[in-house]
Amino acid sequence: MTNAYQYAKNNQDRFLDEYIHLLKIQTISTQPEHAQDVADAAEWLKNMMLNIGMDNAEVILMPEGRCPLVLGEWHGAGDDAPTVLIYCHYDVQPAVIEDGWDTDPFTPTIKDGRLYCRGAVDSKLHVMSNLKAVESWLAQDEKPKANIKVVLEGEEESGSENINAFIAKHPERLSADIAMISDGAILDLEQPSLIFGLRGMCAMEVHVQAPIADLHSGHWGGTVHNPIQALSEIIAKLHDDEGRVTVPGFYDDVEALTDEERELVAQVVPNLEAEWSEVVNAPQQYGEPEYNIPERIGARPTLEINGIYGGYTGTGFKTVLPAKAVAKISCRLVPGQDPDKTANQVFDYIREIAPPTVTVETIVKESGAPAVKLDISSTAMQAGRVAYKHAWGVEPVFELAGGSVPITFECMKVADEVVIMSYGLKSGRAHGPNENIYLQNFYNAIQSTIKFIEEVGSSNG
Repeated sequence: MTNAYQYAKNNQDRFLDEYIHLLKIQTISTQPEHAQDVADAAEWLKNMMLNIGMDNAEVILMPEGRCPLVLGEWHGAGDDAPTVLIYCHYDVQPAVIEDGWDTDPFTPTIKDGRLYCRGAVDSKLHVMSNLKAVESWLAQDEKPKANIKVVLEGEEESGSENINAFIAKHPERLSADIAMISDGAILDLEQPSLIFGLRGMCAMEVHVQAPIADLHSGHWGGTVHNPIQALSEIIAKLHDDEGRVTVPGFYDDVEALTDEERELVAQVVPNLEAEWSEVVNAPQQYGEPEYNIPERIGARPTLEINGIYGGYTGTGFKTVLPAKAVAKISCRLVPGQDPDKTANQVFDYIREIAPPTVTVETIVKESGAPAVKLDISSTAMQAGRVAYKHAWGVEPVFELAGGSVPITFECMKVADEVVIMSYGLKSGRAHGPNENIYLQNFYNAIQSTIKFIEEVGSSNG
């Protein structure tokens, strides 16, 4: 009798070879010269879906000129069985050896139990581990108790226009009882973690202007409020000395963590403290002192100055009094906060504190996304917990992520429940040189997804 878990173990070498094959394809969605590579990978993945036993698979391109997504379906469990939607992305960031790679970034290299290659962790690890889990699931003798849809995106790194358009026009094609978003990283090699919250975001620009054009600082200096100075004065008033945002009303709608949630988040303090020391390594921590690191990262909103420019910044020196200065600002938001309301609060405060010697223009740069809080007791989250424990041998801890995963909001439109199943590591250097993954994570990931699908199927009785 064929068992899905044993089937996966028996075929580990072939699974690794197929993973390596996909890694060699330069699926760089941000570079038009690699459009054919992305298309080739999409076709290869479609054929894999058909070969592993899915009912149908197709490459979808809408609108024209964007990178394709690949959708496969298997409905053999019947109409009464739950449907699991698995999402991953197969496109990658650009990479050249001059960025600081020790080996060619698209030549998969195995050393000391790690596989080095662009996309090894972000996110072809997730693509191949989930496809191989589905293959193992469909290869077993016992009839599976869950239907499966797999959607693989080809432009997560470049805007997601294709999948967003597809969901808007054909939401029924991705409808499911549970959506499993497979991307990102767990807490540690030996410690899996489940994300139960994501922060939202709004982004804006502030333009400060005084004179109508750049001026000679000798002729007019001392009579004009330098826009860079004025902007710096404005920015300096957006936080107090301990890092709290001073914008009136900024914290009014923030939902406080429950006692249970604070206890869950406290479990990751040692890991994040150690990671902060290694990755950040600043002279001293900064931020609201009454909250620990994971709470500041995942449960508290922030206002960050992401960029500032104005005046002359070229080689040499130019004694110019600039006409304009610009700041790029983003706010990471938590449950309860509305992105549009928050942006307007920031704009109102900036206009209030701006000196009368300059003019201020405020611009929203991205449509805001709200924060997400997932129900830890849901079928999806509990299936994820059981799956991690099966594959890693330890209970996962629960995390509040500081970032945003935009596809989460799209999946919430088509699925009753959502869970985020991450298999990479933050030390895997996603987007950077020498991106890598421990091979054991690849094998654990396959076992985890098999167990996840099994748990969802069993939950239906």
